[in-house]
Amino acid sequence: MISGTTTLIAHIGYPTFAFKAPLIYNPWFEKNDIDAVVVPMGVKAEDYRETLPRLFALTNIRGALVTMPHKVVTCELVDELSPVATVAGAANAVLRREDGTLLGDQFDGAGFVRGVERKGFALAGKRVLVVGNGGVGSPIAASLAGAGVGEIGLFDPNTSASEALAGRLADQYPDIPVTVGSKDPDGYDLVVNATPLGMNDGDPLPCDVDRIAPTTFVGEVVMKQTITPFLAAAQAKGCPIQVGSDMLFEMIPAYLEFFGFGTATPEELRAVSQIKA
Repeated sequence: MISGTTTLIAHIGYPTFAFKAPLIYNPWFEKNDIDAVVVPMGVKAEDYRETLPRLFALTNIRGALVTMPHKVVTCELVDELSPVATVAGAANAVLRREDGTLLGDQFDGAGFVRGVERKGFALAGKRVLVVGNGGVGSPIAASLAGAGVGEIGLFDPNTSASEALAGRLADQYPDIPVTVGSKDPDGYDLVVNATPLGMNDGDPLPCDVDRIAPTTFVGEVVMKQTITPFLAAAQAKGCPIQVGSDMLFEMIPAYLEFFGFGTATPEELRAVSQIKA
């Protein structure tokens, strides 16, 4: 039930038909007697710069979940960015602090990292390869750096995207070696597909699975199907894996903590989720 005391979290993007967050957050709020609600808000790109400040003039708004196409522009509209958002070059969460200033953060990478660590894979000192260095791969690389990995390999068909990400990583995490330009997974402890490859039938694999060792942890961001062809090939070699949807359910606890609503386990969120299987 929404009332005059309900705290609002805006879910901003365009179009809104594919938004899944309200189907997870709102049942969880209801189950835990938290007087808050996530509200989808369709905002076109040409209106966003004007709309975001107006939304935060509301007295009962705590923050915003930000999705496409607004993550990059959001960085220009907040008062402060977290280190991860700075490296990612994009923010997908905004918090209005008590003094009215806006803090931007990025949790795509946090969701991925939390999932990997929950599965018992210790990231400290590991060699990691991130294939795809755009809107999802950049925050994953940033969060992996924040988790203390030992070396990061970056590959993207757009070499300038990899080089720009490498530069931002060097600024924030100068002690972590970063290499650019190869998607050969040989010798890496963790390989991440952060590309859209796997969403469409017939897509090529993001890298040569024959070059992945059975001990390498393989992660995926594509959520269209649970076991993508890339993960299936990795499983056939005996690799431990993480499916794309794990990132979503691991990300939400980080958001809840950011907004001051406590935390949750992925299992608790899955139990109340209204997303159809």
